[in-house]
Amino acid sequence: MRKLIIIPTYNERENIEAMIDRVLGLPGGYELFVIDDGSPDGTAELVRARVAAAQGRLHLLERSGKQGLGTAYLTGFRHALEQGYDLVYEMDCDFSHDPDDLERLTAAVAAGADIAVGSRYVRGGRVVNWPLSRLLISYGASLYVRAATFLPVHDATAGFVCYTRRALERIDLDGVRMKGYGFQIEMKYTAWRLGLHLREVPIVFTERRLGTSKMSGGIFGEALLGVLRLPFRRYRPRKK
Repeated sequence: MRKLIIIPTYNERENIEAMIDRVLGLPGGYELFVIDDGSPDGTAELVRARVAAAQGRLHLLERSGKQGLGTAYLTGFRHALEQGYDLVYEMDCDFSHDPDDLERLTAAVAAGADIAVGSRYVRGGRVVNWPLSRLLISYGASLYVRAATFLPVHDATAGFVCYTRRALERIDLDGVRMKGYGFQIEMKYTAWRLGLHLREVPIVFTERRLGTSKMSGGIFGEALLGVLRLPFRRYRPRKK
């Protein structure tokens, strides 16, 4: 099984080298694809310096300027399909997602899920070091998504996800419209509407210790309005 972890970065100099060491040090033969949006802090330079030593397990794509979380993941998904990967993962660079949990996501798809979601809001999951206001916004957003769309996922905005090749081949990636954090909701909803099996795996989500969050009001607004449109769209499998 070829496994590719996609990590979009913007100003993650404080985290990227430690993340590379953790991921490439795990058993299971994971590969890492860093997609950097022109980080002015030199994130890409640090990755580039390590590519040769990683012996084909570390890949870097440098893009000019901030183009959005969703576009980074879609670029990574297309690359994974073209290169023949079997499992494809989304993960943050800031260690809010524990790399050790990758094996638990892998086990969920091995047991039959098309998509495994690292969930903060199912039994056994939790959030550490978030202020109450942010926790209420995040949890409230997932409740809002479930109420508006009937999506049977408790953590609709989760960004720690494992996709099987079958799932990515079935989703029309060119039809995904949201570019910010709403992208996470749209991907899950689209998969569900196409009949794919999503399974939530409880995780402990820990607020980043280094660097700064990329969340903004514009990103939140896109998700808020975009969710209302999701039930009224037509969903068809991608044409092969």
